[in-house]
Amino acid sequence: MPDPRAFWLDEQFDRERGTDGHGRYAAEVLGRIDEFADTWGDIAPVTFAATAWRVASDLSPGFVRWHRRIVSATCTRSPWDGSMVCAVTVISRWPAELTWTKQWQRDRGWRDWPQLFGQYTTPSEQDLTRSPHLRAMLQVEAPVPLDDLPPAPDGPDDAVVPAARRAVTVLVRELNELLAPMIGQLDAGVPADS
Repeated sequence: MPDPRAFWLDEQFDRERGTDGHGRYAAEVLGRIDEFADTWGDIAPVTFAATAWRVASDLSPGFVRWHRRIVSATCTRSPWDGSMVCAVTVISRWPAELTWTKQWQRDRGWRDWPQLFGQYTTPSEQDLTRSPHLRAMLQVEAPVPLDDLPPAPDGPDDAVVPAARRAVTVLVRELNELLAPMIGQLDAGVPADS
């Protein structure tokens, strides 16, 4: 079974909802061009790519979409060495230590992540008054390769939108490479072969 996509670009929705001959993302980049000001001419592509990612994921719905198990995903410049790092929060099942026995639950009716039409949701205020909830999450923090990121443009010109799109495309590919196997394993719901 192939790994599911962890991230993807919603090109069709972007084109259909765009204005003035631009997709939504292009219009958003141009409308928020001042957020890229610190990146112009930067010898490292990291800050430009991180800004492009933030703009793409800030759209509602995002230009970058993610798997239903992913709660949040950021790409930032590391303060340590200037490299690109990601922080992704992933919904998980309870750890094996808690599923081995139900003794710890003490008949309190513990609940996992609620789901609505296959999507993970937070418990409602009413749900929280009726039973305790334990919603497990994994925090992934990892370096992201820089090899294919485009160079930062020299200024706010016509090259900004294509460079931003390219940066986001590369980050989606790299994050899929990193996280799709994990998402596939979580969706399978069975322990991996040792």
